[in-house]
Amino acid sequence: MKIVLTGGNGMVGRNIRDHATASQHELIAPRSRELDLTDGPATEAYIARVKPDLIIHAAGRVGGIQANMAHPVEFLVENLDMGRNIVMAARASGTPKLINIGSSCMYPRAAPNPLEESMVLTGELEPTNEGYALAKVMTARLCDYVSLSNPGLDYKTLIPCNIFGIHDKFDPAVSHLLPAIIRKVDEAARTGAESVEIWGSGEARREFMFASDLADGIWTAVERFDDLPGMMNMGVGHDHSINDYYAAVARVIGWQGSFTHDLSKPVGMKQKLVSVAMQREFGWLPSTSLDDAIAKTYAHFRALPAAAEENHP
Repeated sequence: MKIVLTGGNGMVGRNIRDHATASQHELIAPRSRELDLTDGPATEAYIARVKPDLIIHAAGRVGGIQANMAHPVEFLVENLDMGRNIVMAARASGTPKLINIGSSCMYPRAAPNPLEESMVLTGELEPTNEGYALAKVMTARLCDYVSLSNPGLDYKTLIPCNIFGIHDKFDPAVSHLLPAIIRKVDEAARTGAESVEIWGSGEARREFMFASDLADGIWTAVERFDDLPGMMNMGVGHDHSINDYYAAVARVIGWQGSFTHDLSKPVGMKQKLVSVAMQREFGWLPSTSLDDAIAKTYAHFRALPAAAEENHP
């Protein structure tokens, strides 16, 4: 198939491109200078010219709690514009299939865990990333509306749990939890620090999947598109506390210090574990263990130029 991949230079996009299945298709991953997804007419013209068989929408402005709280307007407007423009461009060109990558932030903050797909739009969102979540919910609903009202067009949404891995962002200003932990514990190990600070009590629970596993799941969805539900979670089926993730990173890196807790810091939802019942029925599960995923991500981090400079001043 001829497949357009948005966000091809982000962490998820690069893992999609690195997957072995990518070579079996004509995969087109335009850079932002080739395709500005916030420009509606330009996006429509691009998709009309390329005429893809399928679109994977993995682009977005992403970041952790700090970034979301600091830039709520940008997280709402940019993600909404990108989602709306690519879906409407696909509709206008008659692109028959689209896979929209959502986020577990779409679920209500008070929804019971595990989070089932039917719970989207049933309650208040988590305030620390509400703008991003609203944009993701609206794009997913737009996919539903297009599919319902346009025979021959089938636009579906995958909702991954939290993702980390190779090609992740490790800058504290924009990083998510696990890459931030890796950077903090690595710095403690290099500098001989005896303790590392954790935001909050560390008792909040999160589910993390290795990015290459998500890429495998997305390619499975591409290959078996007709079997894919209109909206489906992709997760590992279990979660860990924040304290557990710090301990796992310390174990993998080999740092033996202690942890302190800053109870004044925001921590987000108490738990965010997605249901994998529908995913199991679809017939796919991730395969990489947490420690192996952390080890591979840490090796990638240490190979980055900035990390190499820190290691050899």
